[in-house]
Amino acid sequence: MMTTKLGYAAALILLLIAPVFVYPVLLMKFLCFALFASAFNLILGFGGLLSFGHAAFFGGAAYVTGHAIKVWGLPVELGILTGAAAAGVLGLAAGMLAIRRQGIYFAMITLALAQMAYFLFISAPFTGGENGLQGVPRGHLLGMIDLQDNMAMYYFTLAVFLAAFWLIARTVHSPFGQVLRAIRDNEPRAVSLGYDTDRYKLQAFVLSATLAGLAGGLKTVVFQLASLTDAHWHMSGEVVLMTLLGGVGTIAGPAVGAGIIVALQNTLASGPLSAWVPVVLGVIFVICVLSFRRGVIGELQALIRRSF
Repeated sequence: MMTTKLGYAAALILLLIAPVFVYPVLLMKFLCFALFASAFNLILGFGGLLSFGHAAFFGGAAYVTGHAIKVWGLPVELGILTGAAAAGVLGLAAGMLAIRRQGIYFAMITLALAQMAYFLFISAPFTGGENGLQGVPRGHLLGMIDLQDNMAMYYFTLAVFLAAFWLIARTVHSPFGQVLRAIRDNEPRAVSLGYDTDRYKLQAFVLSATLAGLAGGLKTVVFQLASLTDAHWHMSGEVVLMTLLGGVGTIAGPAVGAGIIVALQNTLASGPLSAWVPVVLGVIFVICVLSFRRGVIGELQALIRRSF
């Protein structure tokens, strides 16, 4: 427990001073995807539900946030919350259909629903089609702080990430989170104890979708752009990779996995392997599954337990 607290404190200090040494926009991209992966881990790592459709919530919230800020003229904070709420409603609709099945059937239903949403985004007039929704203004936080300044935008993004990360950690360690783990480990036993497992799974799915939407809306404000890439099935696969690489079922693992993937993408994009980024990520995925299935954080935790 003390080691964990020290690790979180060190990570917080590092995040606070990071913009001095690293380009803030790259750090904000990391925070957005770290939140996305942490939200996804809530249902995969603690609920045992493998969703291949989380890009629909991420991308859908990105579009709604961009439209709310650019067209409706909502303040940036309300625009992001509107996008997250839209993702939550979409998650409720998708979850009510998907949680009736388990395993590969659940994964395929979420993938199918996400593809339906993707083609809707292509044809919907408010998304800009293949051009995306461009020129989304960052505006002013609370009408005072100019978010056009990258440093101000970074600390706003960091505050949102920390609040959402705390909510996820609090949920995991709550009685609700304990029931989720019981459902993941042995659902028939949880049913025999009197728990309405479908209700718990639906609540977790909606919360995960809402937080994924929060990440998508935040990304739209950071890059002032919402595009089809945000809603593509590749994005769903990418968040699975981030979660597995960092450590499924750990609190900090998905954020670490997101950091590794974002750093690799940024490094490889400007080098001779720019066209081979998906292949490199695929190789990393295979190595992760074969060599250290617990992920980076999972392996570190196992090493610490063995040492002490």
